[in-house]
Amino acid sequence: MVRLFGHYIPRALFLLLALEFLALFLSVYIAAEIRFPESPEATELFQSFNLKASVFAGIHVLVMIAVGLYRRATRDSFTSVISRLFWSIVLAFALLSILFYLFPSIFIGRGVFGISLGLGFVFLVIVRYSFYSIANKELFQSRILVLGTGKRAKQIMRLKRKSDWQGIKLVGFFHLKGDKNEVDDESIVIRSDEPLQKIVERYGIDHLVIAVDDTRKNYPVNDIISLKLGGLRITDITEFFERRTGRMEIDTLSPNQVIFFDGFHTDYIREAIKRVFDIIVSATFLILSLPICFVLYFLIKHESRWRDPVIYSQIRTGQFGEPFTIYKFRSMVVDAEKDGPQFAAKNDARVTRIGGIMRKTRLDEIPQMWNVLKGDMSFVGPRPERPEFVADLAEKIPFYNMRHRVKPGITGWAQICYPYGDNDEDAKQKLQFDLYYIKNFSLFLDLTILLQTIQVIVWQKGSR
Repeated sequence: MVRLFGHYIPRALFLLLALEFLALFLSVYIAAEIRFPESPEATELFQSFNLKASVFAGIHVLVMIAVGLYRRATRDSFTSVISRLFWSIVLAFALLSILFYLFPSIFIGRGVFGISLGLGFVFLVIVRYSFYSIANKELFQSRILVLGTGKRAKQIMRLKRKSDWQGIKLVGFFHLKGDKNEVDDESIVIRSDEPLQKIVERYGIDHLVIAVDDTRKNYPVNDIISLKLGGLRITDITEFFERRTGRMEIDTLSPNQVIFFDGFHTDYIREAIKRVFDIIVSATFLILSLPICFVLYFLIKHESRWRDPVIYSQIRTGQFGEPFTIYKFRSMVVDAEKDGPQFAAKNDARVTRIGGIMRKTRLDEIPQMWNVLKGDMSFVGPRPERPEFVADLAEKIPFYNMRHRVKPGITGWAQICYPYGDNDEDAKQKLQFDLYYIKNFSLFLDLTILLQTIQVIVWQKGSR
């Protein structure tokens, strides 16, 4: 893992991004050679050509991030990846066309532009296929040994996605005397009286994950220190989850860890930067969306025969647990909660026809830009929940109120990493992503979330 501005990014994703940037960069050069072989007419084209090729590759990579091609956790088939690559080409073509119009000095020519897009798509498919084929080879995987077989160790078996195990291989769980046996698969439990150092050497371990329930019983502290001093990579299971999955695993988290963990920092400079970012982004989105707002106003009014209100307001829990009023375009019938507060269900009968379209495209959330400008919300942060649900969830889920340490957001890390939730388990899962965001907050992470929110909207992930 590489930690960039506090955010953990898999090295494999960094390598993949670099390879694809290089492939796109080279596609421009090859396209120029095809279009103008030894031609003196291309003198102007080849001026500042490195910059032009870099702009072409850089914009394309940003689009690929936006359509979800650099997600750490994905279950997409290779066919789906190719589909996303194709749409990234289409979107990059549109953005670059606008950019070339605004800044003619970086234009690479129509012929070179068209050939570059075609070659770029072919190169990207080749790079992706080759990368996935090589990355899954055992030769390139780090060998993991988990110390412990109890409840904390068992949590590792919850890693179901293939992407969660990319680049690593679980060798087994080393059982300590006195530790409970919670791991269901006995075939990967290592029971031995040999010292931990010998086990590490025998199995060729590269990474030791500490997942012992009780460190007061037979804990091989001297062996662990010797291995650490010898260069072995050693991490706690909570940190392992944080790095591999982008979430704080609550079932392995203790209050003591929260106290001593690196992160959860806040200061005036960070808050000021985030506030300026919120104002600029929300004001820009609000201005650009004004034509859409007028259309939605007419459609909502027309569907209700010009009787019902267009804007819907609701009390939500904000920073430090303070209530505030959130605004949305009304997407449900007026008496949607006549029987009391409830989560939106899949194919909810209360959702209007226009409301269904708005909820899938997130257009109903445009009025929340006003909440951001007022300071009740941030553009990026945990989604605000209703006080009625907060009180119940805080009793059932440990650390739940920690999500209120920051301002709630229109979009967030949980929204791009986990689908819509309508029960307590979903709330727990989303909290784990929210805690990761709060712990590792940075402007870089906000920009990453903002870009990746585009693929949530385009592919309608988690909408109800």
